[in-house]
Amino acid sequence: MKTFPNPVLTEAQAAAALDDAVALVRQNLPLFTTRCQNHSSVNNIYPACENTQWTCGFWPGEIWLSWERTGEEAFKAAALTLVDSFLRRIEHKIEVDHHDMGFLYSPSCVAAWKLTGSETGRRAALLAADQLCTRFQEKGGFFQAWGPLGAADNYRYIIDCLLNVPLLYWAAETTGEERYAELAGRHVATCLANSIRPDGSTYHTFFMDPDTGAPVRGATCQGYRDDSCWARGQAWGVYGTAISYTYVRRPEYLDAFRRVLAYYLDRLPGDMVPYWDMTFTDGDSEPRDSSSASIAACGLLEAAKYVPEEESRTYRKLAAQMLRSVAEAYAVKEGPAGIGLVCHGTYSKKSPYNTCTQEGVDECVSWGDYFYMEALTRFLTDWKLYW
Repeated sequence: MKTFPNPVLTEAQAAAALDDAVALVRQNLPLFTTRCQNHSSVNNIYPACENTQWTCGFWPGEIWLSWERTGEEAFKAAALTLVDSFLRRIEHKIEVDHHDMGFLYSPSCVAAWKLTGSETGRRAALLAADQLCTRFQEKGGFFQAWGPLGAADNYRYIIDCLLNVPLLYWAAETTGEERYAELAGRHVATCLANSIRPDGSTYHTFFMDPDTGAPVRGATCQGYRDDSCWARGQAWGVYGTAISYTYVRRPEYLDAFRRVLAYYLDRLPGDMVPYWDMTFTDGDSEPRDSSSASIAACGLLEAAKYVPEEESRTYRKLAAQMLRSVAEAYAVKEGPAGIGLVCHGTYSKKSPYNTCTQEGVDECVSWGDYFYMEALTRFLTDWKLYW
C-alpha cells in the first residue's frame, strides 16, 4: 500500500477544525432552516432551495453533528424543523423517483431517530426505505438509479448507491423485517461483482440487460470518460465497501475495500486531495474534488474498527493525513452568511466524453461539507453512525 510523508492531524487541530465548521453552521442556520441548501455554492455561497434536490439531507446532517458537538438547543430545533420537511416530502412523493433515499434520509431523519427518538424521523426514514425498495430490479438484482423503471437506456445502477443501501439495513434493524436487508445485500453483491475493475478502479455507472439481468457494460456520467476513474465514485467505493462490512461481516467486502483503497491511494497527488477524475494527478490544471478526500477518510476510519491493529493504525494515519490537508488548505475559517465549509469541490465537470451537465466546479459542495464534519467527528469520538 502506498504511504505518504504528509503530516497528520492532531486531536487539538481536529477539535479546532470541527469548531470552525460548527461556527459556520451556526451562522447559516437562519438561511437554511425553513428552506434547504443548494447542492453546490456559487462563488462559495450557497443559494437557498426547496426540499427537492437529492443532496438536501447533508445540511441537516451538519446540524446534527453540530448539536452532538455543542449540545446547543438551536441546532436541535433547526434539525427537527427540517425533519418535518422531509416527512412532507416523502409523504407527498416530491422528487423521490430515484435511488438517493439514503443520502436524503439517513443524515437527516435516521439521525433524528437515533439521537432524539424522533418518531417523525423514524416514520419519514421508513417511508424513504420503502420508496427505495420500489426501484429494485429483480433482473440483475440492483436498485435502478434514475429514469423510468425498466427503461433500457436507464437500466443501470451507480456506485454511489453503496451509501444509500445502509438506510435499508437500518430499516431491517428497527422493524425486524429482513426483506430490507435482503435487497440491500443483493444490490451490494451486484455492485461488487461488476463495478470494480481488475486494477481496483471503479465504474461510475453500470448497465444491466433488462431482459436477462446480465451485466452489459460500465460507463460514466460524471467522470472524465468511460475508462477513467471518477474520483468521487472511487471514494464512494472506499466508504461504501467499509460500511457494507459494518452491517454484513463478509470477508469479501473488506477485500473489496482494500482493492479500491489501493487504487485510490496510488492516484492521489502529493497533498492527498484528488483531482475530480483520477486520470489527472500532480501537474494537471484540472480542478480538485475536496469532497472525495473527506469521504475516503470516513471510509478509512470505519474500516479501522474491523481490521488487525497494525492495519488499523495505517488507516487512521492515512485519514489523519488527508484531513490535515483538507483542514489546512481547503477548509473555510470564516466568511459571510451562506458560505460553505470546504472549498475546491466539484459536483460535475463536463468533458468531451461524459454526459453530465457542468455545475458546481471548484465550489463548496454540500456533501463535502457534511463528510468533512463527519470525518472530524469520527476522528475525535467513538461516533455512532447516522448511516
